[in-house]
Amino acid sequence: MDLQDEILIPAPIETVYAALNDPEILQDSIPGCEELIKHSDTELEAKVTLKIGPVKARFSGNVTLNPEDPPRRFSLTGEGSGGAAGFAKGGATVELEEQPDGQTLLRYQARAEIGGKLAQLGSRLIQGTAKKLAAKFFSNFSEAVQVRENS
Repeated sequence: MDLQDEILIPAPIETVYAALNDPEILQDSIPGCEELIKHSDTELEAKVTLKIGPVKARFSGNVTLNPEDPPRRFSLTGEGSGGAAGFAKGGATVELEEQPDGQTLLRYQARAEIGGKLAQLGSRLIQGTAKKLAAKFFSNFSEAVQVRENS
């Protein structure tokens, strides 16, 4: 499954990049995130509860960040297990582009692989849910960045 989108965030690129590396902002932005622990500058551990169709599961997983060209570009990879519900693994590339008006255009391309009960739900349901969760994350993230920028 592949996802890609872009969002315009009303804050400078440095602020957006810092927020993408702030576990508190990320925890508040990730739908269903119960806990996000930063083990190092590149290693995170998360616990997230999600409902996808009829399946509700608590996922535990690890995410590794790879700052390729900060603050303009970085990638991440991760994998998580939801017990009997299944597993998910994947990655994303995030690009930040400074805009002339001081805003930042955030583009992402993500790919994910799922297995277990989740994989049996059907690709349309999974794809639709993933798009909704990504949109909710970036909406929450943009609001959190704006609050930080204005305080």
